[in-house]
Amino acid sequence: SLSDLDVKDQVVIVRADLNVPMSEGRVTDNTRIQSVTPTLLALSKSGAKILVVSHFGRPKGKVVPEMSLKPLTSPLSEVLGRPVQFVPDCIGAPVGDMCSKMLAGDIVLLENVRFHAGEEKNDPAFAKALAEHADIYVSDAFSCAHRAHASTEGIARILPSAAGLAMEAELKALEKALGNPVRPVAAVVGGAKISTKLDVLN
Repeated sequence: SLSDLDVKDQVVIVRADLNVPMSEGRVTDNTRIQSVTPTLLALSKSGAKILVVSHFGRPKGKVVPEMSLKPLTSPLSEVLGRPVQFVPDCIGAPVGDMCSKMLAGDIVLLENVRFHAGEEKNDPAFAKALAEHADIYVSDAFSCAHRAHASTEGIARILPSAAGLAMEAELKALEKALGNPVRPVAAVVGGAKISTKLDVLN
């Protein structure tokens, strides 16, 4: 968990799920932004330099301008109550250049990881490139954790890793409901893609 980490002056890459619904360039539901906020603020308060990485839509390994995360910089900044900078890639020199300028507590949003084909293929070389400028990995995207992608699974094999606060809360809730439930127990499962829910239901 975050409490196990010493993040002061460390570059922490946080996998968030910022795949939020949007209409005409505006976020229509910021629940997922709010979900990752406690983790980002806790890391910032502890003196970490934070890189936020996420996917948006399904660009299938190509740069699709309409699926850029740049428009989320302002909504993320508003919810956090502090400025958030943007890097137009999630790997390479642009990220390294930003890291060299960051101060303790700074929060930076990286470009859509799915602009790179290596993300969904869980390509080890891409996972290594994601990890290159970071010291620690924090997973706080529970809704993406069932996918073995470079930013959810591959990077965790490279960097010291921990669950974010939202991830930790979800795991505790699952354990309470499924691992050792007080019976009778009921679950309400929602979502458009039932295929991703079947394993949990089984």
